[in-house]
Amino acid sequence: MGEAGFVAIICSLMLGGVPEQKQPYLGGYTVLGEPKHTHVRTDCATDTHVIEIGLDKRSSLDSLQQAHFAAILTGKLPKIIIVDTDGRVGRWETRIRATAQATGVAFERMSDDALIRFQMTQWMRNYDRATASPKTHTIASVAGLGQSG
Repeated sequence: MGEAGFVAIICSLMLGGVPEQKQPYLGGYTVLGEPKHTHVRTDCATDTHVIEIGLDKRSSLDSLQQAHFAAILTGKLPKIIIVDTDGRVGRWETRIRATAQATGVAFERMSDDALIRFQMTQWMRNYDRATASPKTHTIASVAGLGQSG
């Protein structure tokens, strides 16, 4: 599973946030001297945090500045979540965690296997027994057997 899949699991299923949230800002000027409107996109935005989610790879080194800059724009707290894909704390996680701690940005590390298991079992946490009916969940009803007509 790639980063986008983990963003969906963490942001939508676990945190109830909005994935791929744009934060607009004025970013310099055009060649004509007019203000340039642009944005930074955060992986997840909740009521209190802007969160960057990345894999334990070199490409996640920019997560810190993205989370911190989005926090400045929104007034929310910055957070970085690194998805561990190899079961060990490597050089990229070490660099990101140390810099996050030094700058006051929350840091969390999650196992890719745990996230996949969370997604696979999500339906069990949201299963409503009160509205479930044996009649609607039998093999015969799903296969269309036993219907007159």
